[in-house]
Amino acid sequence: MVSSDEDDGTVDRETFHPLGEQWQDSLEEAIAETEYDADLGLEMAKDAMRVTEGELTEEAFYDRYHEDIVAEFGEDDRPMADEIEAEREAGRLEQTLSRFGVDGESRRDVMKKMGGASAVGLGAWGTAMGGGDGDSPEAAAVQEADDSEETDEGVQWGMALDLEYCDGCLACVVACADEHNWDQGANWMYILDYEDDTTSDEFTNRLIRPCQHCTDAPCEKVCPTTARHTRDSDGLVLTDYGVCIGCRYCQVACPYGVNYFQWEEPNVPEEEIDDEHIYDERDRPVNSRGPRGVMEKCTFCATRQDGTQGPELVGRTACEDACPPEVIQFGDMNDPNSDPQRYIDNAAKSRAIVRLEAQLPATEDVESALGGGDNDLDAVVDAVEDLDEETIALVKAVEILAEEDQPENEQNNTLVEQETAIIDLVGVLQEQGLDLESEDVLVELNLAQESDEDEEFDGPSENLAQDRLEAFAGTPHSRFKLLEDVGTNPNVVYLGNQPGPNAEQVEGPVAYDQVGQTDNRKDVLDDGTVGPDF
Repeated sequence: MVSSDEDDGTVDRETFHPLGEQWQDSLEEAIAETEYDADLGLEMAKDAMRVTEGELTEEAFYDRYHEDIVAEFGEDDRPMADEIEAEREAGRLEQTLSRFGVDGESRRDVMKKMGGASAVGLGAWGTAMGGGDGDSPEAAAVQEADDSEETDEGVQWGMALDLEYCDGCLACVVACADEHNWDQGANWMYILDYEDDTTSDEFTNRLIRPCQHCTDAPCEKVCPTTARHTRDSDGLVLTDYGVCIGCRYCQVACPYGVNYFQWEEPNVPEEEIDDEHIYDERDRPVNSRGPRGVMEKCTFCATRQDGTQGPELVGRTACEDACPPEVIQFGDMNDPNSDPQRYIDNAAKSRAIVRLEAQLPATEDVESALGGGDNDLDAVVDAVEDLDEETIALVKAVEILAEEDQPENEQNNTLVEQETAIIDLVGVLQEQGLDLESEDVLVELNLAQESDEDEEFDGPSENLAQDRLEAFAGTPHSRFKLLEDVGTNPNVVYLGNQPGPNAEQVEGPVAYDQVGQTDNRKDVLDDGTVGPDF
């Protein structure tokens, strides 16, 4: 592809995009169809990825393209611009005060009184800053940024996706389309089946592909306007449809291939969509499908997270709500009690909770069936239709591994609710006379080691409980983030088979056209422009 060599001004054509030469060629053709400088977009995309990989500082990247962007677009409104200029202004002010003999502590006081210029950082979600444009200074500055202290304050929405239990039903794709009204082929959510010679055959090779909402998003770095940006309140990477000019630079710079250009007037007109579903808490049009001529992608249901769709939908996405096997776990990646983090922390336990909670009898039914009194294990199994010995062992295993105090559910975390329901059932069984703390019962359920005659019983075993849940639900073959070496820090974590370099897409169990969707944007566009009706 096109990238400039600063030493001799020549143009080399190398493949820089992680998705390969064919994908990169198609992007070059697409960006060439716009009125904007395609070479500039390609050069910026390549260097934006160098920034995330730590080979180029954000400040150097800003300087390298500032004049070209101003020449092409009239101004440089990249999100990094204000931050870098503010840092520079703060530095110049501090140097001026220093020349007048103001000491360090006094300089800080003066700058605070002048509006806190020294406190203007490089964004809530992490950007690298540094010095000059040479290789050594850039590397040193990037290393200095990497070594700086990072904090996880605030909300960062993200997902854990369990690939091994995804059944390929495409319910998430349909739900996303219904929620956001995107046109055929502009899939904000994809389910891809693939063949691969490097992964396990125990589960189907399948990949769920939403936007990764990267903490260090290359697409944001190349946007000449403030259209593609990271929302400070929750880390969502969004597109302001009112500012987007459709240059498609973000499409080239995205390593994951999740951006779509709205070619024609959308199938669903804007007047049919509630403003609360388009405009976020800042009154910026960032949700639902975009108007003609702009870029769009998965938003993690931004207006849901603002609460405008109702408090019960905060911390949830349309795709998560629609997923029958509950393999999409959405929540705050900075909260250890959120659905994705609990799922990542103990996948076997979380898998078991999801599958158990859906099939367990109601506590009232258990109380009615047992009727109080003294019930042993056999009596409970005989009396309660939906409880067998294995199920009782599994719910007790969940209870053994539960935190001593269940956290309050402040963000509609389903796993907390489901685990609480299982623990409540264990409590009811105890109340109905089944002593799930006794050595005899725990040993029979293989949740404790039998004690010797002269030894005190150790109680339930967390290791045996974990083994029981792993035998029931399995453990993921791997845990990974897509293209993690690119350095974008995506906020989607995958559990399951990781595609190898030779993975090839194949047909899934449910075809997209069976659910009224399509998996090839080009076919839709070709049919609408050069098809038989024209």
